Order: sequence, then structure tokens, then C-alpha cells
Amino acid sequence: MRHYSLTATVWREGQQYVSKCPELGVASCGKSPDRALDALREAVELYLENAKTLGMLPALKATLNAKHRFTAPLEVSLS
Repeated sequence: MRHYSLTATVWREGQQYVSKCPELGVASCGKSPDRALDALREAVELYLENAKTLGMLPALKATLNAKHRFTAPLEVSLS
């Protein structure tokens, strides 16, 4: 069994918490940050299992094996 370290972002939207793995574009939600994170973990595992079944894991190799990840606030403007 392979283990991967990915990034999770969690934020509140109304009464729910949204969670997203930006490396894979997978998202989920829950009633608390912990539940949102648990739901995201399950969604990512299902995504990777499906990718493996379809032979797509080699295309994700660089993403899954990246040693360094950086997160930072990003401010943008819209006119």
C-alpha cells in the first residue's frame, strides 16, 4: 500500500465546511472541519483507486510524489 502526502484546504460556506485537495481538484464537505476532512480523505482515496483502475496513476506521479508543497494567501482584484 502506497501513502501520499497531499494538501487539504477547508473553509466554511454557510452551515457546511468545504474541503478541497488542490493537487487533484477533488472536493467534499461536512458539518464540521473534521468531518469535511474525513469526507475529503475518502473522496481522494476513491479518486486514486479509480485512477489506478483506469491506468492513470502514471500521469499523476509528479503530483503524488512532490516533496515540497507551498501554500500562500493569494489576493486578486476584479474590476
